[in-house]
Amino acid sequence: MATAAQPAQQDATIGDNVPHRAMITMSAIGATLLQSLDQTIANVALPYMQGSFSASYDEITWVLTSYITAAAIMTAPVGWLAGRFGRKPLYIACILGFTIASMLCGAAQSLAQIVIFRLLQGMFSAALVPLSQTTLLDIYPPAKRGFAMAIWGMGVMIGPIMGPTLGGYLTDNYNWRWVFYINLPFGLLAAAGLSFFLPNVRGTAGSRFDWLGFAVLSTGIGALQLMLDRGQDLDWFSSREIVIEAVLAGLGFYLFAVHLFSARRPLLRPTLFRDINFLSGLILMFAVGTLLVSSLALMTPWLQVMSDYPVATAGLIMAPRGLGNFAAISFSGRMVNRTDPRYLVAGGLVLLCVSFYIMTGWTPDVSQRTVITTVIIQGAGLGLVFMPLQMVAFATLDPSLRTEGASLFSLLRNIGAAIGVSVTSTILTRNTQALHEVIGASVTPFNRALAAVRAFDPFTAKGAAILDHAVNRQAEIIAYMDDYVLLICTTFPAILLLLIMRRPPPHIDVEAEPVE
Repeated sequence: MATAAQPAQQDATIGDNVPHRAMITMSAIGATLLQSLDQTIANVALPYMQGSFSASYDEITWVLTSYITAAAIMTAPVGWLAGRFGRKPLYIACILGFTIASMLCGAAQSLAQIVIFRLLQGMFSAALVPLSQTTLLDIYPPAKRGFAMAIWGMGVMIGPIMGPTLGGYLTDNYNWRWVFYINLPFGLLAAAGLSFFLPNVRGTAGSRFDWLGFAVLSTGIGALQLMLDRGQDLDWFSSREIVIEAVLAGLGFYLFAVHLFSARRPLLRPTLFRDINFLSGLILMFAVGTLLVSSLALMTPWLQVMSDYPVATAGLIMAPRGLGNFAAISFSGRMVNRTDPRYLVAGGLVLLCVSFYIMTGWTPDVSQRTVITTVIIQGAGLGLVFMPLQMVAFATLDPSLRTEGASLFSLLRNIGAAIGVSVTSTILTRNTQALHEVIGASVTPFNRALAAVRAFDPFTAKGAAILDHAVNRQAEIIAYMDDYVLLICTTFPAILLLLIMRRPPPHIDVEAEPVE
């Protein structure tokens, strides 16, 4: 009897001599771009959604975290679904479902509706990245996989980078709803391209699904996200709900780990975790995931609220991040077979830490040149990390495990992204409140510095309001600094994981030729 994971072996290799490889590649990149773009395209539109739905800042972030959490939960069964129904039917169904869910998000009339539709959108998006990655690995020979992963990495990385720019343009010139409607033409084109050109591999009707493993994993992920989203509002562990959610999260992950190594037919084959490169790569991908979306979620309100940039201008200022990313991906694609990819990953992580360190010194009047230089460095860091990390992690993994491995990589990246957004937004809110009290303690009638500024007269309603705004602004500046320090503390220790990873076996280097 086949295990739940064994059907993935059928899809291990479609073949090296694949007709219409260029069209398959473009369609796969389009599907990847759809998924990665929608993680961040709504960022710059959040203040407008917040006004439309009369929601608080914590509530409106559910638009981001609901999508990421649903994608994380539904990533685990991608390997089984591809084996059961075939990669091509699953691929096309997910693209079409994602497109329909996008239309529903654009038509949402309440916060509850858009959160539900974003959950649906995230569920369909879960398979897009791992299926795209596996498809490109299978249709390219080993010597060209560095190039294939480079262009695939562009789709994954450019999405979060293009998101704020495109979202800002659409929101400013049309309406926030167009950040979802824009998915319609691209979704239809990607589905049509895969329908016509991707070879069909039949699924295995006799395969079984590990419902117990999926249930406990979903419970753990869902409870963890609810705890992170609602903890700030409910004062964390002083709330019975948060305690229950924390217990469910811990219990769900514990039971999944026990089940994984004890069940006869687990959701994921334990062999995956015996590969040291892949296991280290998973942890690294989780760390990268925590900062991939959260760094943008922090930067967008900083530019719009703290620095008073219009939404379209804020998007354009962040666009150069894509230039750094493109340059780094192109460079790493050429160098990955000529040098040890671990050096490229280490260099990328260092660049990320440098960019976050610069951002700890930002003030609301920071120059555009400084912001643009910083985001270019940050984009270059992400570009150097992402593709070489994929090459190192999958270099020693058995081809029959690729679909499961790619699914698990996406799972850890999505969980990291969800945790990163929730934790940074919670710390920002909590530290702002705490620092407001600390700074406000020095605001007294006996403070000579305040007495010298007439506008800060606390004995008039106008002066008290101006003074409170100034105190809150200073508190927010320091709270943002604390968040960027946290991102540094998450990124820098990850470099140590590279010491236990083995260098992948070299292949004959092939320049980045046009796709055949």
